[in-house]
Amino acid sequence: MKRLFNYAAVLLLGAVVAGCATSAITGRKYLKLVDSSAINDQAALAYKEFLSNSSTKVVTGTANATAVKRVGNDIAAATMRFLKERGIADRYNFNWEFNLIQNDEVNAWCMPGGKVAVFTGILPFTGTDAGLATVMGHEIAHAIEEHSVAQVSNKIAAQGIGQIIGVASATTDNKWLDALNLTYGIGAPIGMLKFSRDDELAADKAGLIIMAMAGYDPNQAVKFWERMASAKSGNQPAEWTSTHPSDARRITQLQSLIPEAMKYYKK
Repeated sequence: MKRLFNYAAVLLLGAVVAGCATSAITGRKYLKLVDSSAINDQAALAYKEFLSNSSTKVVTGTANATAVKRVGNDIAAATMRFLKERGIADRYNFNWEFNLIQNDEVNAWCMPGGKVAVFTGILPFTGTDAGLATVMGHEIAHAIEEHSVAQVSNKIAAQGIGQIIGVASATTDNKWLDALNLTYGIGAPIGMLKFSRDDELAADKAGLIIMAMAGYDPNQAVKFWERMASAKSGNQPAEWTSTHPSDARRITQLQSLIPEAMKYYKK
């Protein structure tokens, strides 16, 4: 039994080491035991279902709806140029979509594969295209940095060596899908995943760089978060920040990252 346990431990360690990856923008190491395209495919199905739901009201033909698509496309184009310059664009088979959703929640999200939703409730805080780029850049950064892939992979690792062997050998039993369901919650919108505070801070850094590459002044990110902090001090709920780092910590980090982000800024 001890020999079997040791063998399993070796397999587990080997699978984890082989499954280590490096994020595209921040350079963070993370566990990757599933194919990104598999996660993206599931996200695309979930996004389609979300849009077609009778309770979802997609806003079209307005200045705000146009702004969401314009800013989103700017960020997507800049991001893909960045990835191509580094020779890793083939890792990101994204099919971008950007939609404004009529919803009073202060919220926005990006599913794996570039499926983005911005709720109208956050628009009073974004104010300008640069404020919108702050929000969308942050959410898109989660997808580019593959935080969802890492969380699903961590769940697989936690489930044990049997799960890992199944994924590593590319079997057809979709054991990783069980981990996906456990990570997001069966039936929950895939874009509503709660990321760790470390992931949130990493998305802040990557998002700042992404918005700068797309031609939006990174300094406006600090002003956006100051508006959010001011709203919360007035007891106005901000669902988008409920699991995020403190506003003070976030603003301090963003201020420290402005000089680096400005290197990518092209008006």
